Amino acid sequence: MAVKIRLARRGRKKMAIYDVVVADARAPRDGRFIEKIGTYNPNTPVAAIDMDNEKAFQWLMNGAQPTDTVRAMLSYRGLLYKKHLQIGVIKGAMTQEEADKKLEAWMKNKEAAIEGKEKSLADKAAAEKKARLEAEAKVNEARAEAIKKRQDEAEAAAKAAEAPAEEEAPAEEAASEEAPKAEESTEEAPKADASEEKSEEEKKED
Repeated sequence: MAVKIRLARRGRKKMAIYDVVVADARAPRDGRFIEKIGTYNPNTPVAAIDMDNEKAFQWLMNGAQPTDTVRAMLSYRGLLYKKHLQIGVIKGAMTQEEADKKLEAWMKNKEAAIEGKEKSLADKAAAEKKARLEAEAKVNEARAEAIKKRQDEAEAAAKAAEAPAEEEAPAEEAASEEAPKAEESTEEAPKADASEEKSEEEKKED
């Protein structure tokens, strides 16, 4: 029986996650399997791989063939390199201690690379967020300036409309003041005539 290490899909639409399973090569993709040895979630910024390394390594040594995707995952976890070293130990090319030291050094380098990648992704996300905030701040400033400009223009237009009304008001007041003066002059004219009539009567009496 040919045995494969492959992925079995589960999860909702467009948010699929996968089980890493050991199954008969003739079984359907999401069908019956022999053993589940881990999970794979590609929806996170750094793909999350949770796998039982010992079981995966044991199946590899027993001849199970991984699919291309699972092979990349096993390589990422260092299991293919561990298998390579173990085969060298079996053939007598190196001792178990030497193989363990090489694997440990490889794992340290891999962890440093993973941490560097995670840090670079975090820095990139922070830089993108900062750029978005700066762009939003510029848009808000431009919007505030436009609003202030409109308000200034409206105030200037209101002042310009009020100025002619203020000029007309003093002219009307001046006209109203001149009218009573004219009436007073007309009232004084009969008085003058009366004084003239009195003087003529006095002359007649003389």
